[in-house]
Amino acid sequence: MRLENKIAIVTGAAAGIGAATARLFAREGAKVVVADFDGDGAKKVATEIGNAALAVSVDVRQVASVRNMVDATRAAFGRLDILVNNAGKGVMGTVVTTEADAWDDIMATNLKSVFLCSKYAIPLMREGGGGAIVNTASNVAQVGIPNRAAYVASKGGVASLTRAMALDHVADKVRVNAVAPGVVWSAYYESMLKSLPDPDAFVAGLKARSPMGRMGTPEEIALAILYLAADESAFANGSTLTIDGAHTAW
Repeated sequence: MRLENKIAIVTGAAAGIGAATARLFAREGAKVVVADFDGDGAKKVATEIGNAALAVSVDVRQVASVRNMVDATRAAFGRLDILVNNAGKGVMGTVVTTEADAWDDIMATNLKSVFLCSKYAIPLMREGGGGAIVNTASNVAQVGIPNRAAYVASKGGVASLTRAMALDHVADKVRVNAVAPGVVWSAYYESMLKSLPDPDAFVAGLKARSPMGRMGTPEEIALAILYLAADESAFANGSTLTIDGAHTAW
């Protein structure tokens, strides 16, 4: 029980990496706030977990919604030990083909969300003597990929913000680290298949990014998040743990 008696918020927890993380945290003894824009999806995951979970509908781009999430955590559990900033989305396009509104939305969802959730979570963590924040960055912050300009920029920002926050909050006893997944199958990729002329070729291309010839699973990334959230990683701060099947080794 590596998270026994811990209280955790996981954003983007209705599916994928977030849902896998919420379930794993609960199995490891934590009480989990399952937070997602998809309120029904969050309730479904929380119901699966049982009494150790609280579902909260949140728009991580909006101050009032994020504050409500943190207030709900305080009301239900009285403190906060772990924040997993996992909510995110992607969009295809270069800087020329990406619409300005789409750029702003990606930055708000992937990067501003880390700022807002941390801004309101850290004071609650501080009251309890500290805590751990784990941000979901991406290996594209290190290597880049074509036709994903906004996504790459936003995840590069997450990696940089992770380092800045780690330095800023040492005195608060709040550790801040990030995971950098490679390709992990998600609802985003599933939705893309419907509009592609050759879905099989697209999936093969995703698998080919890794020398291991496969995509990662949400559960594999959740295990990395667990390590960074747990007390056993007490000396890890300002780090980014890359889990990408050796993609960045090429």
